[in-house]
Amino acid sequence: MDRLKDKIALVVGAGQTPGTTIGNGRAAAVRFAQEGASVFAVDRDLARAVETADAITADGGRCVPFAADITVEDDIVQMVAACVEEFGRIDILHNNVGVAGAAGDAPIAAISSDAFDTIHAINLRGMVLTCKHVLPIFQQQQSGTIVNIGSLASAVAYPNIAYKTSKAGVVALTHNIATSYAQHGIRANCILPGLMDTPMAIESRAQGDEEARAKVRESRDTMVPLGGKMGTAWDVANAALFLASDESGFITGVNLPVDGGQQVMGG
Repeated sequence: MDRLKDKIALVVGAGQTPGTTIGNGRAAAVRFAQEGASVFAVDRDLARAVETADAITADGGRCVPFAADITVEDDIVQMVAACVEEFGRIDILHNNVGVAGAAGDAPIAAISSDAFDTIHAINLRGMVLTCKHVLPIFQQQQSGTIVNIGSLASAVAYPNIAYKTSKAGVVALTHNIATSYAQHGIRANCILPGLMDTPMAIESRAQGDEEARAKVRESRDTMVPLGGKMGTAWDVANAALFLASDESGFITGVNLPVDGGQQVMGG
């Protein structure tokens, strides 16, 4: 219960799409709090951040919700300043915000420039700018760890171009930070989730229909080598907990697949 004792975790994308399961950002925020971190939970939709904060405080943890749109740099500046004002420091930056098909992603021959720009603005540009404004705090502290949520889509066959290239950019961003800031005691690692049973993955395909939801899950389960079943947000959260904790203190620049063996089996 104390792997993150006295740590301050800024979780960006701590709310979630409504659905029957928990999302990656909320699960990470809850897991960090369970291990002793104080959490600054950020989402574009304040109500969703409040739901995450309520879940944490109901379990005895400490969490402050905050609304920010990471496509707006001024929001990011205010978010970082508010976290520091509330807690005095930041030890962990967890970047979870991302969109995919619902934002209009498509194969390269069909992608619109607006959809491509929107997905990159959210998935990559927002993450770059969030890191930009947290890294000076980490430098001043001479410590800090970043956990970026990428996607296995960056490393295996995936049909839609904007999501794939934006998540490949997250991998490159993580590598750049790891190599550029190691001398300051700052670590950066990336998680590559595979097929997950999260609201973002399921609800956008099922459109709230229970029968369709079951079919989506069945189809995705068949593509997972390990046990023939998708992972959950808790699998991603547990990986994030390890990378955020001192247990991974000699690990930086790593892309960690959390995918039930999908990558090693050839995608």
